[in-house]
Amino acid sequence: MTRRVVVTGVGLVCALGIGTEQVWERLLAGASGVGPITQFDATAFDCRIAAEVHHFDPLNWIAKKDLKKMGRFIQIAVAAAEFAMHMSGLQIGPEIADSTGVYIASGIGGFDIIEREHFKLIEGGPGRISPFFIPAAIINLASGFISIRYGARGPNSATATACSASAHAVGDSFRLIERGDAEVMICGGTEAAVTPMGIGGFAAMKALSTRNEEPQRASRPFDAERDGFVVGEGAGILILESLDHAQKRNAPIIAELVGYGMSGDANHITQPAENGDGAYRVMSAAIRDSGIDASQVGYVNAHGTSTPLGDAIETLALKRVFGEHAKKLAVSSTKSMTGHLLGGAGGLEAGISALVLRDQKLPPTINYEHPDPACDLDYVPNRSRAANLEYALSNSFGFGGTNAALVFKRWR
Repeated sequence: MTRRVVVTGVGLVCALGIGTEQVWERLLAGASGVGPITQFDATAFDCRIAAEVHHFDPLNWIAKKDLKKMGRFIQIAVAAAEFAMHMSGLQIGPEIADSTGVYIASGIGGFDIIEREHFKLIEGGPGRISPFFIPAAIINLASGFISIRYGARGPNSATATACSASAHAVGDSFRLIERGDAEVMICGGTEAAVTPMGIGGFAAMKALSTRNEEPQRASRPFDAERDGFVVGEGAGILILESLDHAQKRNAPIIAELVGYGMSGDANHITQPAENGDGAYRVMSAAIRDSGIDASQVGYVNAHGTSTPLGDAIETLALKRVFGEHAKKLAVSSTKSMTGHLLGGAGGLEAGISALVLRDQKLPPTINYEHPDPACDLDYVPNRSRAANLEYALSNSFGFGGTNAALVFKRWR
């Protein structure tokens, strides 16, 4: 018999704010976190905008002597984990240390550190490379540092499945608790790829919006005039617990996680299959795993990146999964406000989906101004609204055709 799994903490850091409730409030207000790039001189770049985390002082969470050991993606993850732990009220003592795990994903990891140390190598030779270069840059050290910080000695892992990475981290953590390999998992994802190579690489693929003169209107999922995604940075960390463990300590329960699906497109290195088959199968698998009927899902936090092809294909897949019920679904892309956190997106959006069920409020898709005949669902355009939901689905699709979907249930 599998065990029930609940969300007891959500930690969010992104362009909309530093801290869960601040981010949530600004999401419901329909605020945009997109603006001109400030972390480097982007004058020569085709894309000069991003959704940066401003006013982030890592010294609020991390000792000064430890900063040089952490890339920005790790620093942001540590802050988000602190918010999640505070919300859950979790204390990791000796009695649960061995059954508390950490599973933090990233798609790219320490690009900032790699670029900095490569420059030092070229300018001054190998003797200039920092001894902390490798641990500051590699993806699993977000999990490693958080595990060390809290004394969590249970399962410790990381995924790097592109833009599905942190949804996979949450789903895999769900499975670990379901089958009894852990009681508690600190899980989610983080990304800080607003760097010359990060922006330049995606721009070279023609994947990014170049609406540089109107940055707050650049991320416009499902809108007919969408022209690409906006890179965002930040982290979304969840505290998952077995229901028994959460209830024994009288933890605040935000939502229940009831379904997880995975699929592969086997189609193209960056483009989804035109018929949306991978997205269709991953949503179907998550709904099937949750033991409900598709008609019981009331809200979908869409992958919705604001790319011309991706949004249309996701809409097609939603119609195939939900049939006539698709017309009644509320679907929003919070990437319209946060930008696309790449490997951190699934963790951020899983946390948002749990908050949707907690507060029964739907965040909007902002910048939805020009209807697209290929995207004709209810995208909660431009304004948040109240809801009455039992189940929410969160989608994450990544390069290489890797997909993940999560189903959350309202906690009563």
